[in-house]
Amino acid sequence: MDRILLEVMAETQAQGESVLATMKFAVLPIAKVFTMCFLGFLMASKYVNILPASGRKLLNGLVFSLLLPCLIFSQLGRAVTLQKMLEWWFIPVNVILASISGSIIGLLVASVVRPPYPFFKFTIVQIGIGNIGNVPLVLIAALCRDSSNPFGDSEKCSQDGNAYISFGQWVGAIILYTYVFQMLAPPPEGTFDIGERILPVKGNANADSGTPEQVPLLPEEEPETTDSNNSKHGKIRSCLAYVYHKLKLKQILQPPIIASIFAMVIGSVPFLKRLVLTDDAPLFFFTDSCIILGEAMIPCILLALGGNLVDGPGSSKLGWRTTAAIVFGRLVLVPPAGLGIVMLADKLGFLPPGDKMFRFVLLLQHTMPTSVLSGNSIAPHLQKLLLMLADTS
Repeated sequence: MDRILLEVMAETQAQGESVLATMKFAVLPIAKVFTMCFLGFLMASKYVNILPASGRKLLNGLVFSLLLPCLIFSQLGRAVTLQKMLEWWFIPVNVILASISGSIIGLLVASVVRPPYPFFKFTIVQIGIGNIGNVPLVLIAALCRDSSNPFGDSEKCSQDGNAYISFGQWVGAIILYTYVFQMLAPPPEGTFDIGERILPVKGNANADSGTPEQVPLLPEEEPETTDSNNSKHGKIRSCLAYVYHKLKLKQILQPPIIASIFAMVIGSVPFLKRLVLTDDAPLFFFTDSCIILGEAMIPCILLALGGNLVDGPGSSKLGWRTTAAIVFGRLVLVPPAGLGIVMLADKLGFLPPGDKMFRFVLLLQHTMPTSVLSGNSIAPHLQKLLLMLADTS
């Protein structure tokens, strides 16, 4: 009897330690994020004021144009190979499935809540599209710094996590600049601030008529007088320009996406990888410089994030009912659906066996808060709301 009691007590103690360890790994990364955001908030407050709005704007531009691409190139390029790219095929598929399932949940929530016009599509997008880039990178960095993290060696944990997240960003960019921008196109009134701004109607050249001029949506094409020798080249150029415009390549090919493409190309070609990315490569000094710059991305973006919260969420035409519905839908309804997708994919054998970080990143893609970029077409006070939502999750 004493032996049984001792075994039960030992098992209970082990379970208690396991729960405490789980709570530790769940709480500490968030605590680190809040600490750095608070410092940014303090630096931007009126009492210190060394990180004003103009400085935060420059810092955001530096992160997006330089630091984040350096982090993606150095981490993804060193971790990726052609074989691994074939094994990681479910990461971009998971991003697409997350957007579809989240948008369906957003449609159901918007149908029930009925947000004020014209924020119906906006509500769907804010629930359906999560932040799969900056916030997961921050959490991975905070989690992997602890040597006792559940994913093994700190360096490998950070490199694999950043590589998995970066590998899915190009799909997220395509979704953002096609589906999201189409959903967030301004209403027929031309503005989301209904009642505050009325677009003028173009008047008729004849002032006495008093009726607005009927102007076609698309200007009539004037007949082109082209040379027969240049007609074929002109058609090819116009066709390429049409494809370039329709695919929105200018918006899609942002610095982080370009860095991801270069990292995948160089990392998948053994000769180029040995030339640039390996520790004994002749051009490793370039990669090492990118590693140094990439390490500055996390603190810089958290300082800017904390500084952006200094003015609070501000006023919003959404209303608290719609705002609460977006928070509830994104952070409560979407994660269980994502968990079901990842568990089903695991049972079907779509995921690499034994890779905990791979599964963790897939779950992060379903549980992240609303993407800040998906609110760029809306008024600035909504972006502050989204930033506060990102910080509290």
